[in-house]
Amino acid sequence: MEEPAGDAAPPPGPRPLLPPREFLRSRKGQLLLAESVLSFIIFICYIASLADSFMTAPLLEFVLALFLFFAYATKLNEKFKGLYWPLTDFLRCVTAAIIYFAISIAAVSKYSDGASKAAGVFGFIATIVYAIDFYITFNDLVTFLKQGSSDSPEGRKSEDEDSDSDSD
Repeated sequence: MEEPAGDAAPPPGPRPLLPPREFLRSRKGQLLLAESVLSFIIFICYIASLADSFMTAPLLEFVLALFLFFAYATKLNEKFKGLYWPLTDFLRCVTAAIIYFAISIAAVSKYSDGASKAAGVFGFIATIVYAIDFYITFNDLVTFLKQGSSDSPEGRKSEDEDSDSDSD
C-alpha cells in the first residue's frame, strides 16, 4: 500500500539542503550563484598573492552572496517581512561592484605576481556580474515604487473626500 505524499519523510542525504531547481534556473539564482563562485575564487587568489590585504572584501561578499542565495532559495524573504530585501540586495550589489572595481585596479596595477593579476581579472568579471545584478534589481525597485506611488495618491484622495471635518 502506498503512503500519502504528505506523510512521506524527506529523502536522506544532502538533497533537502540544496536549493530547488526552479531557483537555480532563475536569473536571480544564477546571478547569486555566479557572485558566490567569483567571490570565492577571488578570495582564494588574494590569499595566494602578495595583495593579501584585499582578501577581506571578497570574503565578505562571498558570505553575503551565499546568505542571500540561500535566503531567496528557501523563500526566507517571503517569511521575514521586516527587511526590504530588494533594496538590501541593490545596496549590496552597488557596493560590491564599486569595491571590486577599485581593488581590481589596485591589484592589477600595483602588484606583479600572477595571483594578484588573476584576482584583478576575476574582480573585473565580478564587477560586471554585480553591475548586471544591480541593474536588474534597480529596475525591479523602480517598478515597485511606481506601483506604490500610483496607489498612494488615490488612497489619500478618497480619504479626503470622505472627511466631513470643517475644523482647522
